[in-house]
Amino acid sequence: MPLTEWSEEILLAELGEEPGFSEEMGNLMARLAQARGVHVVLDLRAVRTLNSSNLAQLLRLRKKVLAQGKRLRLSGVRDTVWSVLIVTGLDKVFDFSEDLSAALASVQMGL
Repeated sequence: MPLTEWSEEILLAELGEEPGFSEEMGNLMARLAQARGVHVVLDLRAVRTLNSSNLAQLLRLRKKVLAQGKRLRLSGVRDTVWSVLIVTGLDKVFDFSEDLSAALASVQMGL
């Protein structure tokens, strides 16, 4: 997973399919533990489905980012992933952008 410091305040993570998804989220959480509070943009274009473990990881990440007073935005969500988020009600919990550019702009603009 490419983990990119988009700026001093924004961390961009491109997630892939399992089993890499879980490992990538673990790396991201470790990176956040070292950072002094950064906004996070998750690019989910390569993710085809989510399981319960993935959902739990996303919720833990959200909690950590919000506890630091920062924002988390998901982008590039496929229809199959979107379906899981709707069924679980998490479509109302996370902030979404259609694509990576919009997500980065949204975080930068503070929307």
